Amino acid sequence: MRNNMPQAEQILWSYLRCKQLEGCKFRRQYGVGKYVVDFYCPKLKLAIEVDGDSHFYPGAQEYDQKRQKYIESFGIRFLRCTNTDVYENIDGVLEEILRFIETTSCPPP
Repeated sequence: MRNNMPQAEQILWSYLRCKQLEGCKFRRQYGVGKYVVDFYCPKLKLAIEVDGDSHFYPGAQEYDQKRQKYIESFGIRFLRCTNTDVYENIDGVLEEILRFIETTSCPPP
């Protein structure tokens, strides 16, 4: 597990931690098989990835697709956003997560 989260992950984590989002518990740096996702909610079976610069180098998108397909093979839904999304539109990112929550029940806050 990384001790130093990138700034965009720190920002998103400040909204996800301690069941702040509709009472859903999220974990950070959660292992799924041979991979680790940035954030994961077991109740929702939702993985959230915050894509930084390294995800836009040649070959990275193919790797990400292969990785995502593997993670989804466990019945896990996947939500991907970019650092820019978090910095410039955190409300939109949170709204997208809330849409997932609406379709799956989490314990009340």
